Amino acid sequence: MEHRPSSEARGKELALLCLGALGVVYGDIGTSPLYAMKEVFAGNHPIALERANVLGSLSLFFWALVIIVAVKYVVFIMRADNRGEGGIMALIALALRDAAPGTRTHRIVLVLGILGAAMFYGDGMVTPAISVLSAVEGLQIAAPALEHAVLPVSLLILFLLFYFQHHGTTLVGRAFGPVMLIWFSVLALLGVRQILASPSVLAALSPTYALSFLFHHHEMALVAMGNVVLAVTGAEALYADMGHFGKEPIRRSWFLFVLPALVLNYFGQGALLLRDPAAMQNPFYLMAPEWALYPMLALATMATVIASQAVISGAFSITRQAMQLGFLPRFAVRHTSEREQGQIYLPALNWALMAAVMLLVLGFRSSNNLAAAYGLAVTGDMVITSLLATVVAARVWGWGWTRAAALFACFLAVELTFLAANVLKIPDGGWFPLLVGVVVFIVMLTWQQGRMLLLERLEGGRMPLVRFIDSLRGGMPLRVPGTAVFLNANPERVPHALLHNLMHNKILHERVVVASVQFEDVPYVPPEERLEIKVLPENFWQVIVHYGFMDEPDLPATLAQAASEGLEFEPLATSWFLGRETVLTRPSPEMRQWRKRIFVALHRNAGSVTAFFKIPPNRVVELGTQVLL
Repeated sequence: MEHRPSSEARGKELALLCLGALGVVYGDIGTSPLYAMKEVFAGNHPIALERANVLGSLSLFFWALVIIVAVKYVVFIMRADNRGEGGIMALIALALRDAAPGTRTHRIVLVLGILGAAMFYGDGMVTPAISVLSAVEGLQIAAPALEHAVLPVSLLILFLLFYFQHHGTTLVGRAFGPVMLIWFSVLALLGVRQILASPSVLAALSPTYALSFLFHHHEMALVAMGNVVLAVTGAEALYADMGHFGKEPIRRSWFLFVLPALVLNYFGQGALLLRDPAAMQNPFYLMAPEWALYPMLALATMATVIASQAVISGAFSITRQAMQLGFLPRFAVRHTSEREQGQIYLPALNWALMAAVMLLVLGFRSSNNLAAAYGLAVTGDMVITSLLATVVAARVWGWGWTRAAALFACFLAVELTFLAANVLKIPDGGWFPLLVGVVVFIVMLTWQQGRMLLLERLEGGRMPLVRFIDSLRGGMPLRVPGTAVFLNANPERVPHALLHNLMHNKILHERVVVASVQFEDVPYVPPEERLEIKVLPENFWQVIVHYGFMDEPDLPATLAQAASEGLEFEPLATSWFLGRETVLTRPSPEMRQWRKRIFVALHRNAGSVTAFFKIPPNRVVELGTQVLL
């Protein structure tokens, strides 16, 4: 009897996590029924609406959900947790864990990881546009006279979605789970209603229909595969959100609720098409009885807004991780919740995403046209995830290269087929997410390499810190009361700001702290491992601060923990000295000149170090230096 309450409490907690996962994890993949089946038979490259093609397409939908989502992501990829966290950045960090910098493996993994992260942004721009547009297109079915309102209504919804991002999602986020619970329940009920009218459609559960379709219709099958991938968009969210909900709630939600609801709805749409070929103009909405069209329109709109919100929040999260891992320059980050650490808002990224999404809606004007742009970035990201997971399985899990390659080769065979099929979409709009991905890839790779080159230039000729302290003993400058904190990338070398302060002001504070911040390849660093403190002669202190790529940097608060080591900070008696580099370029073999110009522009417009590390701005002194790249 004593264990019963705790068991019930655990069960309740698990149920709440499963409900939360429905709202955050499955929004994108859960709204795919709005447009996936319609695109196969009424898209820009439709296939003939025949019984064999309907059953073959349904079989491909089902087995894609099983192989890619259920087996690859739920069973295997979610094993690649980086201290409980998932996502492309966690996977990169995991794959690089035992790879020595500068080695071939390190370079390949780094480039693949950056490319995978870049593809995410291309996908993230298309998702809100196609989701909201496909939901609002229900107006054409409910009231054909309102067809002209589809575009302005979609634009208004998207504008409001991005406009209110700065308020955060804490309040409305509580409704995400219940709304998506209703959504998946309705998906299942609509599907069951149609399947009962044409139960023969369930024959498509057999893989023979998928294989027969592929083998007998080669060109048509390739086009169909490009549309089938629409059913698995959003699969990467299962892995990316693992840290928020845990493996068990995500897995249970998928197998017990999401997968059955999706399969029933797709098969319900197929059953309707077998009976009424005219329904191909919008099989999703035409499944519903006429009286339910307006409620379905409202529910679908809410579901797509939730799916879009999950993508936007994911973009904020991955950008912050990329900043802390050194793949992107600092952006202004605002916190929208005092309770939840992950609730962040990046103004620059938000407005850039909004502009891109609006242009997509105005440029493509319908979900059919947008579907032509959708899928290439998704499949590219899936392929890269499989390649990185192969490295993790071989090196981190201890499987060895043969076993790891044999398993993920099966997934890659399917995903490369999807990728090849989506290459056909490039002229029809697939070029947009591809272009976005390439641009972001160049920016991230340029920033990462330029940052390494800048640090290398700054290191050149700098005196070791210990030798510098020894040299002071021959002529110690005037020591003034208080503490001076000098931020420096390398804790073993003398900071430029320290040299400039000594040169111009001819003084030293009575206590000098040389602090270095290092972001580790783990999501979070435990408090007891956060600080490394070394006492040096002449009241100098060397401090190394360790953060994970999902930790919230707060240097004053972190350094306050050093009191136990005898290093006490009085905020009003502490001055923070920061170096500000002015970067100049010259031709050199390390990096092409046009990439150097990109790096200089990024460096010049990067966010404030003061704001990033939460340093009091009225206690900061910046000292500049010129660096020639």
